[in-house]
Amino acid sequence: MENRTEVTEFILLGLTNDPGLQLPLFVTFFLIYTITLAGNLGMILLTHLDSRLHTPMYFFPGNLSLVDFCYSSAVTPKVMAGLLGDKVISYNACAAQMFCFALCANVENYLLASMAYDRYAAVCKPLHYTTTMTTSVCASLIIGCYVCGFLNASIYTGNTFSLTFCKSSVVHHFFCDIPAIVAVSCSDRHLHELVLIYVASFNIFFALLLIFVSYLFIFITILKMHSAAGYRKAVSTCASHFTAVSIFYGAVIFMYLQPSSSHSMDTDKVASVFYTMVIPMLNPMVYSLRNKEVKSAFSKIFLKAK
Repeated sequence: MENRTEVTEFILLGLTNDPGLQLPLFVTFFLIYTITLAGNLGMILLTHLDSRLHTPMYFFPGNLSLVDFCYSSAVTPKVMAGLLGDKVISYNACAAQMFCFALCANVENYLLASMAYDRYAAVCKPLHYTTTMTTSVCASLIIGCYVCGFLNASIYTGNTFSLTFCKSSVVHHFFCDIPAIVAVSCSDRHLHELVLIYVASFNIFFALLLIFVSYLFIFITILKMHSAAGYRKAVSTCASHFTAVSIFYGAVIFMYLQPSSSHSMDTDKVASVFYTMVIPMLNPMVYSLRNKEVKSAFSKIFLKAK
């Protein structure tokens, strides 16, 4: 414990040391964060206020918006502070940031899998949808997502901060991401990296397997459809979720399922901007711009506000 606490704070190098880029990046991230907050809080508000959206199909996106709100808020404010010169983060604050980020990322992972099952029930068993996706089933799935997220975040954070940190406290990243913190440890990292890769691989591929199986049945059902209207409705039902899945897992697999020897910190930073800031901003747009019910609910509330 004495060796571990020799480092009481970390210095986050951030995205760039170029003074000419710091202000434009700050303004860009401020705008992204503002849109993220407005979009995700707006989705939560819409699903709460409009009774037509009190269904499982919108219950899950509402929770996804909550997770994305927390996801972005765990990282973006500190990134903006770093661009203004505040690059120091305490040991405990770094651990807390990593835990919150890992919690949200893992909850989103399992939420996307739960949403795939919801889409399967909606497309493949439309007549039994209300009896399949009952309130208790939805609640159980959501609770399971948060429990799995908490357990995995505990494993990731405990595994990382059980390492010894000596004199080097300079982190080549803009937030306390797991690979970046592991890289500055002065102890043997091999076992810890294996734990990270195996646990992350299990979570990602287990969720992807559930999504793949769900979409396999959906695809088979769509191929059997003889009605053009039914085909369009099925595709519309799945399009938003499939887009969110592609964006999220593409970024996560690129970041975490590779050995540390193949990591380039500059490449990781660019990818991290995408999945910590851009994805939480895009998700509410994906689910609102392609959905007639959400757009209708927004118009209804907007007109009432006027």
